[in-house]
Amino acid sequence: MTHDTKTKIVSVERFVPAAPGLIFELLADPRQHSKIDGSGSVKAAKVSAPPRLSLGAKFTMDMKIGVSYKMTNTVVEFEENRRIAWQHFGGHIWRYILEPVDGGTNVVEQFDYNGSKSILILKLRGSMQSNEKAMAQTLVNIEKHFSAQQ
Repeated sequence: MTHDTKTKIVSVERFVPAAPGLIFELLADPRQHSKIDGSGSVKAAKVSAPPRLSLGAKFTMDMKIGVSYKMTNTVVEFEENRRIAWQHFGGHIWRYILEPVDGGTNVVEQFDYNGSKSILILKLRGSMQSNEKAMAQTLVNIEKHFSAQQ
């Protein structure tokens, strides 16, 4: 786990014993996000969400941190089986980078707050540290998702 304040990216990584394509399909389906979310805040994709994300796709998630709310995201990075990232109105980006390795995939999740419109609020809320912890749990959940299928 790394938190680089110079690059404004919080990054976690984990080996997952599944092919990059399988992991990418999970990440590219917003209906699956609540199953792997390590924060507990992602509840469900709105029915209007596309069944599979693509570059420029918009999708809205039902969220809850104390109170329920909705968050619309736009896919801003998309490289089939390698990288997917989305951004919402706050400006920060959630990114997954998949690197094939023997026996599976090295999965990197990043919270990139370079473009954030509310860095002070993020810092006051301790978002970098709580996101790092939640992202580590997300990667555990992704690994469990694939180990449960075997």
